[in-house]
Amino acid sequence: MATDYDAPRKTEEESPGESLEALQASRGTSAQTAVIDLDENDTAEGIDLPGADLSSEELTVVVVPEQSDEFTCGSCFLVRHRSQIALEKNGLKYCKDCEG
Repeated sequence: MATDYDAPRKTEEESPGESLEALQASRGTSAQTAVIDLDENDTAEGIDLPGADLSSEELTVVVVPEQSDEFTCGSCFLVRHRSQIALEKNGLKYCKDCEG
């Protein structure tokens, strides 16, 4: 359904005023339950609790070297595309976010 955003808004006097009790009654008295979307592969081992000891865990990360069209900002140390170079000073390149 299309909505006309240019139409004047209704004031509280124009709209039918329903009380909180009436709204709650119209929803019914059935208890609402939360639905948690779990993957069937999720297990208790897949959930990390805050403060858990992860010192025995090992991460595998593939590190991609800086490409020929990229540079590392001398201020924020993020790898950026060469189009983001704003300033070169003392052999360091700075991105537009850090110089802007």
